[in-house]
Amino acid sequence: MERISADDRLMLWPDQRWPQDVGALGVVDGTPFLEVDGRFRLDAARDAVERRLHLMPRFRQVLYKPGKGLGWPLWVDDPHFDLAHHVDVAQVPVPGDEVQLLQTVERLRRRRLDFGRPPWEMWFLPGLSGNRVALFIRLHHVMSDGMAGVADLAAFLDDSPVAEAAPPPPWDPAPPPSAWDLLADNAGRRAARVARMLSAAAAPGDLIRRIQSAWPSLREVMVQAPGPLTSLNRLVGPDRVFGLVRSELEAVKRVARSHGATVNDVLLDVTAAGLRGLLSSRGEATENLSLPVYVPVSLRPLGFRGEGGNLISQMVVRLPVGSRDPGVRLRQIAAETARRKMLARPSLGTTFRSRLVSAVLLRRIARQRVNVETADLPGPQDTLYFAGAELLEIFPLLNLIGNVSLGVGAISYAGQFNAMAIADGGAYPDLDEFTKAAQTELRALTETAVGSHS
Repeated sequence: MERISADDRLMLWPDQRWPQDVGALGVVDGTPFLEVDGRFRLDAARDAVERRLHLMPRFRQVLYKPGKGLGWPLWVDDPHFDLAHHVDVAQVPVPGDEVQLLQTVERLRRRRLDFGRPPWEMWFLPGLSGNRVALFIRLHHVMSDGMAGVADLAAFLDDSPVAEAAPPPPWDPAPPPSAWDLLADNAGRRAARVARMLSAAAAPGDLIRRIQSAWPSLREVMVQAPGPLTSLNRLVGPDRVFGLVRSELEAVKRVARSHGATVNDVLLDVTAAGLRGLLSSRGEATENLSLPVYVPVSLRPLGFRGEGGNLISQMVVRLPVGSRDPGVRLRQIAAETARRKMLARPSLGTTFRSRLVSAVLLRRIARQRVNVETADLPGPQDTLYFAGAELLEIFPLLNLIGNVSLGVGAISYAGQFNAMAIADGGAYPDLDEFTKAAQTELRALTETAVGSHS
């Protein structure tokens, strides 16, 4: 019985106000799927997806919320599953440039996922130049965190342009559990929780040590000095704007090595530079400015290949936005993140298991004025293909919530290191100022790293 986890449950609470969709925007060589007149062969694309669905059982399941006393929500097979509800095509308007592409993505993102069906969609977006077709896939965060989402996406892809044409195995939806089954399962889980509580009470020293170990990281999120008041501190609304930043992974690694940093540190430095450029363009003071950002921490082991869902924690890093020198700023960030990584970090869902406790703590977190989130996802380094169509590039889509009005997600793929900024449309009508400053920072860092090794 696949009950959702405490971390998964946390992704459902804010959904009515802030849809918690995550996903990716990719671009493929659409030649295998385009007719001579440019029409996209949707049936062929759906057939390719259907052949891989057995690798991702969750994509044919709906979230079922049982009645009182029957336990937490669980995943059950959708007896009415229809792939046509999940895979579709939308034309990018003329002139088919990046601006039109991102506006099309926003139009599709605004459509809420239907929880009466498995909460995911895949859109093919023809109309780009050079026979390129964009691929926009999104799913509700309850289905997957970042690492699990990368694994889900990779299951649709091949490492060779010659795709296997094996027919999909037959699928028969399993019946949902009965009320008696749910009642018994919930009783068993409650008994197990009571047993764990009694075990912890019998060894209070272990419990105290775990609390002491976790407190520094919780204090970092909840009670540290709040960030300064800036124009970024706005409650997230319904509209989104996007910006893309491109680089090469080896160049980013070279930058990281030359400054004793990590690839994630470089992303944080680029984010700091983008924020500096954005705020400066608005006439806001940036000298000596330090802005806190959220950095999700996956609790999954390296090489994870298991089920989806969420298993995450959170780290808060202060970015020295006021620093003018890219190298100095990067070294400061590297030192800061190295210190933060020494802290033990509990699961967010476990920490906020109680609704009452969650409401109090989440209000406390909102007062911290953390308005930016970043995430760096390790992706596959070999070139991948969707049914023979080469995946040319890919960008991750983050979710926004509360007063976290900007998310910057990066992914490494086939030698590339690409990032997508997603921001509240009302707070960031000038997001291009952020992406321009971030791209300039990347260029300056990579040129400096090349010069230092020449």
